[in-house]
Parts: sequence; structure tokens; C-alpha cells
Amino acid sequence: MLYICICVECLLLHPQVARVWRRLIQVREREAEEGLEDSELLELWKEMTRLLQDTVEDQDNETQQHLILAFERALQMMVDVPSEVHKSLSQDYIKCLSKLPHEVAKLKEVCDATLSRYPTHPYPLEALSENYIRTDDCNEEAVCCFSRLSELDPNNSQAHFGLGIKACQDKKYEDAIKSISLGLKRMRSSIIGWYNLALAQLKMHKYSDSATASSQGLKSSVGNSDDWTHKLQKLKLEALVRTGREQDADEALQILTQISDAKNDPVLLALKGRAHLQKGQTEEAFQVSAELLSSHPGSVEGLTLKGLAHVAKEQHKQAEESFLEALSRSPDNGELFFLLGRLYWSMGDEMRRDRNKAHTHLLKAAKLDPYLGSVFRFLGHYYKEVAKDQGRARGCYKRAFELDSSDAEAGAATVDLSMEQGDMDSALTVLQSVTERATPGSAKWAWMRRGLYHLKTGQHQQAIADLQAALRADPLDWVCWECLGEAYLNRRSFIAALKAFDKAHALQPTSIYSLYQTAAIKQILGRFKEAAAEYRQISEQEDYVPALKGLGECLLALARNALDDYLDGRAVDLIQNAIHYLFRAVKQRPDLSCLWKLLGDACTTSRTVSPNRAKVLVPGALCGMDPPDQSHTLDQRQLLTLGERCFGRALKLMPEAPRLWCDLGLNYYHQSRLLNCLYPEDDAQSLLEKAMQCVKKAIKLDSANHTYWNTLGVVAMAKGIENFALAQHCFIKSVKAESNNVVAWTNLGALYLKKGNIELSHEALKIAQSLEPLYVNCWIGQAIIAETVGSFDTMDLFRHTTELSTHTEGVKGYAYWVCSTLLDKSNRDSELYLYNIVQMNAISAAQVALSKYTERIQTDPDAFIMLGYLNTHLQLKKQATEAYRRAVELLQASPHTDQLSFALRGYGRALSDDGQWEEAVRVYSSTPLEELHDLIGLALACFRIGRLPESVQSYEKALVVASSEKEKACILTALALIQHRLGSMDHAKTLLFKCSMLKEPVPESLQCLCALGLVHGDVTLASATLTELLKLGEPIGGAVEERCLLTCTLLALQGNFSGVHREAARAIHRNPGNPSLWALLSRLVPQYCPNKANGGAVAGSVACHASLTLGKRALLYSGVNQLASGRHSGEDRRRNALKTIQRAVLLCPEDPAGWAGLMAACHTENTACLLTGSAPRREDLERAHMTLVSEKVKSLQAEDGLLAQALEGWVLQQAVTGLKQSSQYDQAETLCSQVLSVSPEHPVVFLMLRQVQCERLLLSEASNCVPPAVLDQLSAAVMANHTSVSAWHWLAEVYRSQGLLAQASVAYRKSLQLASQLGDHFGKMSSLLRLALLALMPCLAGVCVSEWKDLVLEASAEVLKMGSSPVALLYQALLQFSIKMGARETRRLLEKIVYASASGSSETIASVARWYLLRHLHTKDDLELIDTLLVKATAEGDSRLVDFHRRLYPSS
Repeated sequence: MLYICICVECLLLHPQVARVWRRLIQVREREAEEGLEDSELLELWKEMTRLLQDTVEDQDNETQQHLILAFERALQMMVDVPSEVHKSLSQDYIKCLSKLPHEVAKLKEVCDATLSRYPTHPYPLEALSENYIRTDDCNEEAVCCFSRLSELDPNNSQAHFGLGIKACQDKKYEDAIKSISLGLKRMRSSIIGWYNLALAQLKMHKYSDSATASSQGLKSSVGNSDDWTHKLQKLKLEALVRTGREQDADEALQILTQISDAKNDPVLLALKGRAHLQKGQTEEAFQVSAELLSSHPGSVEGLTLKGLAHVAKEQHKQAEESFLEALSRSPDNGELFFLLGRLYWSMGDEMRRDRNKAHTHLLKAAKLDPYLGSVFRFLGHYYKEVAKDQGRARGCYKRAFELDSSDAEAGAATVDLSMEQGDMDSALTVLQSVTERATPGSAKWAWMRRGLYHLKTGQHQQAIADLQAALRADPLDWVCWECLGEAYLNRRSFIAALKAFDKAHALQPTSIYSLYQTAAIKQILGRFKEAAAEYRQISEQEDYVPALKGLGECLLALARNALDDYLDGRAVDLIQNAIHYLFRAVKQRPDLSCLWKLLGDACTTSRTVSPNRAKVLVPGALCGMDPPDQSHTLDQRQLLTLGERCFGRALKLMPEAPRLWCDLGLNYYHQSRLLNCLYPEDDAQSLLEKAMQCVKKAIKLDSANHTYWNTLGVVAMAKGIENFALAQHCFIKSVKAESNNVVAWTNLGALYLKKGNIELSHEALKIAQSLEPLYVNCWIGQAIIAETVGSFDTMDLFRHTTELSTHTEGVKGYAYWVCSTLLDKSNRDSELYLYNIVQMNAISAAQVALSKYTERIQTDPDAFIMLGYLNTHLQLKKQATEAYRRAVELLQASPHTDQLSFALRGYGRALSDDGQWEEAVRVYSSTPLEELHDLIGLALACFRIGRLPESVQSYEKALVVASSEKEKACILTALALIQHRLGSMDHAKTLLFKCSMLKEPVPESLQCLCALGLVHGDVTLASATLTELLKLGEPIGGAVEERCLLTCTLLALQGNFSGVHREAARAIHRNPGNPSLWALLSRLVPQYCPNKANGGAVAGSVACHASLTLGKRALLYSGVNQLASGRHSGEDRRRNALKTIQRAVLLCPEDPAGWAGLMAACHTENTACLLTGSAPRREDLERAHMTLVSEKVKSLQAEDGLLAQALEGWVLQQAVTGLKQSSQYDQAETLCSQVLSVSPEHPVVFLMLRQVQCERLLLSEASNCVPPAVLDQLSAAVMANHTSVSAWHWLAEVYRSQGLLAQASVAYRKSLQLASQLGDHFGKMSSLLRLALLALMPCLAGVCVSEWKDLVLEASAEVLKMGSSPVALLYQALLQFSIKMGARETRRLLEKIVYASASGSSETIASVARWYLLRHLHTKDDLELIDTLLVKATAEGDSRLVDFHRRLYPSS
């Protein structure tokens, strides 16, 4: 055995020594003859087969023969036959033989033998089948083998491959594809399987499938024979070329580069040319065809390619010649017949008239190539369009689609013809089959047709899904978007439908349908304005009747909405437009009853508006007036008559339409009401009878309609019929027909109310309220019932009716109750008044509602009186005047004199409020002048126009009529004011004292007396009166501000300026919510307490935020305070005087004070820029601002001439100052000269002119001193301005500049004296400080005369007595420094300023004090204190001192 193992190893290492193994077996055979067992020998043969069978392909012929012998001897020696071992060995033997192509005969022999022993064993048949397939042998024996194998193993791939290949050879391509596909399920890597599958699919013209199968085969061929790769590449190339897709052509050209002998193969060259044609490269295709025909003359492929190239260039004759020549060389080529047939189908007019030639070629092509679907598609075209044989056409289309399921045209034609012939099931089956296998974004035609089918059958949800799938394939198909919109619309998904139609219209702007449907949906959604705009677009293009009808409906709906909002003018315009467009539609389709009904509705809708407003232009052809081609203006009666005619025309077309009869009856009813109102002399009874008959006709045609019963009840209640029993019967019938009938229940309640049955009316109206709580008529009925029984809820109910909607009855009722409540002055503090009037904003609500009421009903004087009264309460002066005027006009011919007197009284008061005093006097004079209000109204009007004696006379008459002490006190106060105006001061005081002696003195009289004392400087009288005024108790309302103003004025008159600020602040603490007090404080601070200007700015801001009315002026006050505190943009870019005053001017551009403040703010900004060394950015604005203020101040002249004059003077001074600051002396002098040319006697301007000339003289290089004559002129100019403190200051500065210190001191003393006389606190302080500085200058210069020293101390001490002043302290310290620089007192005074609290002090003052303190400490050489001072200076940012210290101590 060891010897055997060694031999086995040798055999494994060297197959050529198999013969050694054979000899060993021979030796063992001889030993067997001597008694060795056959089993051992059998094992040797089997071992030999086992060792050699795995490498049989690599063995030489001798070894292969040894292996065959081993199998045969082993099989012969086996005793147990049949058995599994024998079957397994036989299978190995067959497997071995199948690998040897030259042993085919033996393979068949062994297979037959094995099959005879094992008839159910499939492997022998499988091996034979594989051999047949490999050798491409599909004879009967092979087919029998395939069939037998398929019976034994139905899933055997070889059997399926063999049967498929046979079917392919027999041109049964469908069976071939089916069989090969089954085989490939178990053998995915079979190259032969993929190749034959691709070939069969190519023959059936399934090019995409063929290309896919070829690609799979190429993947499997990696590592196998190059022949298979070459075959599969050619197959894939042809499939890609024939798909007709450009991307496939690119791939095909890439494959051509991988095929080595492509240039020599005419088929491959032809495919290359076709690929170029797919890409639209016609010239390249011609070039390839030329090369092909030159290398292969007469080649069918070349001629075909040339013909296709000619077709691409629409050279039909040349293409025909090429195809015919190719057909002559290949007469059985079905593709050529198809190409010729297609060419003939698309050729010129003569060929199109005779399509038989195309038909003949197409039939021939179908016969030669029955799998070419395009042939059947064109045949379908022929039978459909030429032969008119829909049955054959459908069959051809169906065949084409069966052959090529991607042929959308054929599929669509099949479905369309099936639907035309009524075979919906077949059509749906086709569509179902396509959509089931369609990928997302494909098969648009199928999805769309199935969607349309579902849309037609009412399956809207499925239709939407199908149409959405169609749009995934082509999102830009506007027809598909329209179909989707239609599906959404049928499903009542209006928003989605609207979006779909909008998209369709965006893709196809000329589509009328999508635009119409968009408008129709918007109309359904109630967006009438948008719908009307789109309907109008359509009507501008053509007279499309549905669009004109829709436009008329939308305009009519908008008109009704306008009427609901009481916009009657707009409603009339809309009605006119609706009639115009509906008449255009009627001219196109006069046979449509709906159009005539709409015209009738439009005419009848005009019944709601006021008769004098219902003037409508109507085409002459419609209203029957001449000329018919022009429009004529119809009044309300003519419009209703025209509506009657239109309804009659509609009834002629549809005589059995109950709705039309009811509309006609309502038209007659409204005509009768109009006659009763405007034409009482005409007989309205006949119209009511007609209305009754028409409505009864409607009920006869449709007795179940509750609306008709309700209408008949309304007509039966009309004045002239008043058949209340019939009306009750009709309303009950209406309720029975429709239980949830709020209108009928309300009308029934109104009927019971009219008959005086309150309980039944209340019950009926209560039911109506429960049915529809928002129906206003039932609430009005309940309000009238509450008014009838005297309920406290009456006003609340009427208010609720106005909140629900505007209704004439509800509006008038609510306005009546509001006015009644306002006229009752005794209930102002009651909870009922506070809730009904104040909390519910009743005055505004009633005024708005009543304005709408009077806009429609213009013949009701009571309504105009109430409207005027409410407008007066709301301070709507012009509206109140107009309302009272209309009331007076309506009442002029009325017998109600009381009403007329009341209206005249209100009219006069409104005219007075509006400033029309002359007209007010005329109106008041037309009254009986017996009432107190008439007399005092006349007196006030006369006073306003300057007729003071007449005013006094009227007030004296009123004093006689006055019934109460309070009224008499007010009249006496007014008389006192008139006497003051007349200059009779003593008489005025007497009248005011008389007022104060009454039992019920009024605060107004005391306020007038106090103001009188203040104006004339009588502090005693003002103080005493104010004391009496304070005894009356705390003021309320506007009296708080007036009393505070009087107190502050008294304090200012007494010289207590700090008390002014404290009094205003005290008033604010008592009334923190009063914005007027905050505004007053902000106004007072810059004038009387400028050191608290930051607080004044805050006060103005509070007033601005607290009150919109005061906010405009308070904002200006806040800006002035910021000016006083020096807050400019350099300190704070967001919160500064310029920004604040700009906002004030923006809010109130007509206020001249705002523009003056803006001028000052700009000057402040320029000054701040000059101080910081930067260029001013707001120059040359002085003249513009001055012009603006001069224009705006004109409106102020009438109100306050003194203020206007002062403002103009101040602006002039500011402009001159700004011009001087920017060195524009020429312009400043010109400006002053211009003003003097207009007003020569203007001392202030003359002084400014002299100041400009003097400063210009001082700045000139030619003159360093001012001549005495000029100084005398300047002194005279200053003397002329005897009330100007600043003029004396300026003169003193001129004297100082000329070294005339004594004269300067005299000027300063004069300014001090003048300031004391005027009570100018700050002028006095300024004069003292300037005088102290004047005296200090010679002291600092070393001329320390006792006179100057005493003057410094005296002036600074006086300033310190008036209040804290860091400047005065600095002057005292500098005086001490000049007297004895090193004294301890000098250091004490300077340190007091340097290290004092920063509040209220200036950094400039502290910086100057640090400068002198450093000099003092340098003299004393006190380094420690110097270091402390430097730390302080560094903390304050005083770089100037640090630099000075560096110069004093350069080594430090």
C-alpha cells in the first residue's frame, strides 16, 4: 500500500505518468487472476477516475483515453447495477465526456446507456442538451432531448435554452423569449442564454430589452472567449442604435471604438451612421454611407443608411431612390418596405392624396416582419384617416401596441378608438396594463386617458391620482393641468382646482378655458372682485357668453355687498356695469332665460339706494329708447320697469319657472313701494295686485318652496292690501315647509307686533333668534318690543343690531337712544351711562352707522339732526354743519316748528364751531331768540366777528332768560371778557367781582379775574383770586392745567423762578396721568430752570407717549430742552436735539415753531463741529429755514400776532448769527438790509445790521480800532433797543475789545439794571458774571486795582446769592490766584472746584481750575498733591493738563 500511495503522489505531480498507474493496474490484474479480489481492482479504477477527471480539459489525448478506459472498466466491474454508486459514476463519466468535444459519439452512447438503466435521471439529457446548444444543433433529435429533459425537470435551464433557441430559429420569438427567460432564472451567468435572449428581443424589435440582455451577457462573458464578447457587443450596438434615443447613440459610438474590425464590417459601419443620425449629425451619416458604399459597392446597409440620411434632410426623392435600390438587392427585407411605406406616407401633396402606394408597402412590410410594431401603427393611420375603417384601424393600433408597449401613439390611438366605439372595458384594460407596469414619470398618455375616463365616470379621487401621475411625466402639459383642475373642481376642492387652472393659464396664456374656470372658482369662493377682473380679461378678447354671464353675476354680487356696506354710489356703478356686460351676453344669446333673469335682478337691485342716486346709463337697445346705439340715463322707476320687462322676457322662454314668477312679483312689489313714497298720486294698487298674482303663480308651480310663501306674506302685509290673515297663513306655511326658516319667523313676529300682540311677537322673534343668532331683523324686532314695554335693555339691543350689520331701523333706533342719553345731563356718573356711552364707544358707533343711514335715506330730517348732534360731540365740525344744513332744508316746509328751531340752533352752533361766524349770526337771527342757547350762541358769534355791542346786547338778554346762578355767572364772565376787550378794565373787574359774590361762583370767573391781574402785573389781585380759587377744591379735567399755569405765572411774576419748576412738578405728582402737565413742565424748564433741562426733555417725552394730541408739541418742547442741555449728535447720535426736533417737524410740518427749533438745532450742530475742529455739515440752511418760518407764521398771525412777530424776529436773529458764524458777513448785511427796506422802523434789525458792520470792521486788517463816531452810532442803536439785555452785552464786548473797560463796565451795569427791571433772572445772572469777568481780566494781567478787585468780589457774591454757580466760584479763586498765587486760600478755593461733585458743574470750569491749581502746586513744589491732581485729570480725560505737566517737568 505504501507503494500505491507513492504512485498517487507522483500522479498528482505529473499527469503524464498516468500510464504508470495503468501498468500498476495491469500488474494487479494479473495478480487477480491468481486469486486477488475484484473489489480491490475496482477501487483502483475508481481512484484513477477520481484523480484524473477534474483536469480532463488540460490532459493530452493519451491521458484522456486512459481516463475513458478507467471509467469503462470501472463501470464493467461493478456488480451492483443499477445502484446509486453506479449512477454517480456514470454521471461523472458523462460529465467528463461532455468536456471533450471530439467524444460526442461516445457521449451520446454513454448517455443512451445511462438513460436505459436510469430513465428518470435527467443529467444525461442535460449533458446532451448542453452539447446540442453549444454546437448550435437544433435538429429533431435535439428537440426531442430538450422536450424529454423539460418533462423530467421542468425548471431545467438547459431544456429551456434549447427550446428557446429552437423557437428563435423557427421565428417564434415570443416563445423563445419566454423559454430563455425561464432558463436564465436558474442560470444567470449563462452567456449563451443572454445572447439568445437578446437576439430574440432584437428580432421582436424590443431594443431596450435587447440592450439590457446584451449588457448582462457581457458581464457574464468576462474571462471567457472573446468570440462571445464580440457577438454580444455587436448585438448590443444594434439594439442601442435602433432605440432611437440620443443617449443610446452616444453609448453605441463608444462600443464601436471597442470593436477592433468595426471599419471593415459593413453592418457595423451602417450602425455607426445610424447612430450619427440619432444624434442629428446628418453630414457625418452621409460621410459614413459614402465610405460604406465605396468600400462595399451596392451594400444594402449602405444604401439604407443613405436613404435614412436623405429622409433626415427631407430629400424624399433621393431617399426613395436609395431605398428602392436597396430593395432590389434585398427584396425580402421587411424594414426596407416599411421605410418606403413611411416615406410615401409623409411625402408631398400628390402622394398624400393617393396613399395606396404607402399602404401596399406597409402591408408587404407587415408580412415580411410581423413583429415590427411601427408598420401596424402606420397601417392604423391609413385605415383611420384614408380607408375610414375604424375597426381595422383599431386592430392595427392594438397589434402595434402589443408588439411595442412603449409606443405611446399606438396605445393612445387604441384607447381612443375603443372609447369611440363604446368598448370601455377594452380601453380600460389597456390603460390598466400600461399603468401597472409604468415607472414614475412615464406613460403620460395612459395616465391621462385613464384619468379622463375616471373623470367621466365620476371617480374624481382616482382621476386626480391618475392626472397627477401624468403630470409627473410632463409637468408643462397645460391640457393635463386643466384636466386636473376639472377633477379637483368636480371633487369640490376649489383651492386645489384654482391652483391647477392658474398653472395651466401660466403655461398657456391664450387658453380661455383655464382663465374662465379660474374666474368661476373665485366666484364660487366669494372672491368676486378677482373673478370679475379675470372675466373682464376674457370679455376684452371675445364675447364669450359664459364669461359675460359670470362677470355680470360677480358685479351684481359686488353691488349687493356694497349695498350691505351702504356704499350706494359704488353699488350704482357696479349695477350699471353689470347691465352693460349682461346686455352684451344677451345680444349673443337672446334665447337664454338666465341672462334675462340676471338683467332683471340687476335692475331690481337698484331699489335699495336713494331715488336721487339711482341714475344708471342703460343701452338704448335694451331700454327701448332712441337712438338705440347710445346709452340713456334711467331713474329708479324706469329701472324697475325695465327689470319687469326683462323678467317677462325670461318667462316667455321659461313660462313654468317658479323662481322667475316670484322675482317678477317682487319687482311689482318694489315698484308699488316706490310709487307710494315718491309718486303718491299714482295708483300703486294695481301693481300690488300683479305682485300677488305672480307670487301665487310661483306657489302654484312649486308649493313646497318656503321662499315663495314668505314672499306672498310680505306682499299681503303691504300698505294697500293689508290682508293680515293671508299674511299669517303664508308665514305659517313657509315655516311648515322649512322649519329652520328664520326670515319667516321674523316676519311672523313683525306681523304680531304690528297687530299689537306683544307676547306672540316676542315668542316668534325668540324662535328666529335661536335659529340664526346673527340675523339682525329679529334683534330689531326684540329691540322695538323692549322699547314698547320700557325695558332698560332697549339701547343695548339696538346697539347689538348695529354690531351685527347696518340696518336702517336698527341704526335709527340706536342713534335715537344715544342722543337721548347724551341730552340728559343728569346721568353722566351713572353706571348705565358709563357702560352704554363711554365703555361701548356709543357716540362713534352711532355716528358711523347714522352716516350710512343718511347716505341712503336722504329725506329723514330726524336722522340728520341726530347726525349733526353726534358729529358735534366728536368735534367733526364740517360734517356737523352739513348734517344740520340738510335737516334745516328738509324742515323748511315742515309744520314742525320745534324741530326746525332745534335744527337751526344746532346749525348755528356747528357754524360757530367751524369758524363761519357770519353765517352763524344769520342762522341764529332766524330763530325766535327766546331760548338761552340761541341768545348765547348769537352773542358768541357776534363777539367772534367783532360786533361787540351786539354781543353785549345778546348776553344781557340771555342774562334775563338764565334760570340758574351758574348760568348767570357764566354770562357775567363772558360780559367781563367783552368789556376787557373794549378796554373797560374797571367794568370788567366789577363784573368778575359780581360773579364771585354769587351763591354758586364758577371757577372760570375766578380764573379770568386772576388772569386779568397777572396780565396787568397786579400781583395782589392775582394772589387773592388764586387763593379763592384754591378754596373751591381740587380741579378736574382741563382746569388742572389752567390752575397750574396761573400759579406758575404768579410765581414767575413774583421772581420765584425755582418755585415755577417746583409748582409744575408738584402738580404732576398730584396728577401723574395728566399729559398736559408733563408738557407744561417741559415747556417751563428751559425758560425758568435751564440747569434741569435733561429733566425737561424727559417730561416732554412722557407727554409725547401719553397723548397723541399733545405729542406733537411736547416733542418740540423735549427738543428745546435738549438744546438747553447742549445735547448734540457728537455726544449721542441717536438721542439729540436735532433728531428730536426733526421728528417734531415731521409730525407737525405746519408749525413755524418747529422749523425755528430745527434752525436752532442745526446751528447747535455747526457750533459743536467748530468747537471740535471738524467741518460743519449743515451750513447755508439759514435762508431756507427763515423762508419756511415766514410762510408758516402767516397762519399764526390771526391767532397770536405778538407771538408771530416775536418768532419772526428771533428767526432773523438766528439767521444773522449763523451767517456771521460762517463768516458770510455780506449775506448777513444783505439780509438785514432787505428786512429794513420792507420795515424801516425796526430797531432790532437796525441793531443787527450795525453789529454785522462792526464785527466786519473789527475783523478787517485795515482797522484795528473802532472810530469814536462808530461807537456812538452803536451806542445809539443799542439805546433804541431798550428791552434787549443781549444788546448791552454786545456793546460791552465791543468796548472791551477796544480797551475801554470803564465804558464796558457801564454797559454791563445798564444790562444788569434792565434785566432787574424786566425780571429776567438769567439776564441778571449773565450780566453779573460778565461784569465779574471784565473786572477779573486786569487782575489776572497784574493790574490788581482795588476797584476791579472789589467789583469781582461784589458781582460773584451777588451771583452766588441767586443760586449755586461754579463760574462765580472760579472767578473768586482766580482773583485770589492773581493776588497771591502761593497762598493756602488759593489752593482751597481751587480744590473746592476741582474736587467738587460733578453734578451741575461744567468740565470746562474744572479743567481751568486744574490748570491754575497745577501752577500753584508747582510753585509750592508739592509733588504728592501734583500726583493726586494728575490722577484726577487722567480719570477725567484732561490731556491738556497732562501735557502741561510734561512741559513743567520734562524729566518726569
